Amino acid sequence: MVARRPWRGAGILVGQLADAVVADPARAHPVAGFGWCAAALERLTYRDGRAAGALQVAVLVGALAGAGAGVERSARRGPALAAVTAAATWVALGGTTLARTGTRLADLLDAGDVEGARALLPSLCGRDPVVLDAAGLARAALESVAENTSDAHVAPLLWAALGGVPGVLVYRGINTLDAMIGNRSPRYARFGWAAAKLDDLANCAPARVAGALVAVCAPAVGGSPAGALRAWRRDAARHPSPNAGVIEAAFAGALGVRLGGPTQYQHELEIRPSLGAGPAPGSDDLRRAVRLSLTVQVAAAALAVLVSAAGRSGRPACPRR
Repeated sequence: MVARRPWRGAGILVGQLADAVVADPARAHPVAGFGWCAAALERLTYRDGRAAGALQVAVLVGALAGAGAGVERSARRGPALAAVTAAATWVALGGTTLARTGTRLADLLDAGDVEGARALLPSLCGRDPVVLDAAGLARAALESVAENTSDAHVAPLLWAALGGVPGVLVYRGINTLDAMIGNRSPRYARFGWAAAKLDDLANCAPARVAGALVAVCAPAVGGSPAGALRAWRRDAARHPSPNAGVIEAAFAGALGVRLGGPTQYQHELEIRPSLGAGPAPGSDDLRRAVRLSLTVQVAAAALAVLVSAAGRSGRPACPRR
């Protein structure tokens, strides 16, 4: 195992660089292919119950775990191991596309193109853009940038460091299934229960690592480390998600803005608590959030390389709440 660790770290670094340069492929993305398979299986397994949803998750996640382990075994060690780790890491990362989309939405808001910003918002999150004005769009986009900094970048890097190819592929599969069926719509309230709970578990430690990195990186965008930690401690536990609350509160405190409030999805309206104590965010704050996200992404990659070199393969533990 010791001989494998430096090659895993090299693969993670190459995967990070590939995401920074190439971002997500416009067509034929492997994650989209996994989503197609999940949707096809759902047509066979769907029942309005938790057991059917758990079966769906077990089959798909088990297939990814087996495939990832087989790929890593075939690579064995050396450059081949670095190559497959790099490919798996790049496939799982989404930080560069996240940042570009957030910047594009800020550009649209600055140009007064609210309709264009509404059309772009579904690329970031699942909220109903029709009911949002410019301020609501800025807040929704900033919250999505914050949450996905953890889900789409910090978490894949951490799982790649600790679990190699199987770890990062399984994580990306879990997170994709949560996005597809883990919501509380009438169709998925029970069928998606297992996907949502497994995603909470998989993101528990990464969200807290991401929150800590936000505090460390806040000065790079003129933000406040103390504000990030204060908002995290005071507000995160009131958020309906045990993980999104951590990273969104940390971003709010670091940037000196207030997040939360009424949040309209296609299937329900959530009244979320306030996170942070500043004014409502605007397009300039969204740009700062994007810069903070990119800084955290780089810091997370450096941390993942160090962890892969020094640590054992395994599952990150979730601190008790």
